[in-house]
Amino acid sequence: MMKLGILASHRGTNFQAIIDACESGELNATPVIAISNNSNSQALERARNAGIATNHLSSITHPDPTALDNAILASLEHFAVDIVVTVGYMKKLGPSTLAAYRGNIYNIHPSLLPKYGGTGMYGLNVHKAVLAEGDAETGVTIHRLEGQYDTGPIIAQHRVPVESGDSPETLAARVIKVEHQFLIETLNAIISTSQNPENR
Repeated sequence: MMKLGILASHRGTNFQAIIDACESGELNATPVIAISNNSNSQALERARNAGIATNHLSSITHPDPTALDNAILASLEHFAVDIVVTVGYMKKLGPSTLAAYRGNIYNIHPSLLPKYGGTGMYGLNVHKAVLAEGDAETGVTIHRLEGQYDTGPIIAQHRVPVESGDSPETLAARVIKVEHQFLIETLNAIISTSQNPENR
């Protein structure tokens, strides 16, 4: 069974979807460590409630970026993590972690990347940008993570229509409604491929 390392900064609703899917057997994996740069994040609380190990690692615990990068990598390796999933993680990963888990770090983003990605594009900011541009559709993207925000090969996308009269809040609600299940379906496909290299 694949061991997942989760990185999250705030609410962790996608993390909860992963927890629930693993507990029900819908996802053939187990989250073994949750890391957050925010000691008060709900994501860490969700992990504790599920009996998952937690670690607060940030510029507060490790002011030196290299030391922080090494601490994150050490935590992932300590728990023998196979796949890293960033769900609303608001910081860049360092070069050591990126190198050690190259090709096995995945991020979920609430737009059809490469549109509306990058610095500042998170939460309602994404949906405000979609509406300001007048797009007819938006969606969810899951991609392999690289060094910059929201960059890396796209693995899968799910399209969501923008409706007349949408506000950033109503659009966000429609996107997140499909986001959780799409994440689980995509992770299952990733895990299946990882366990069966001939399918790559």
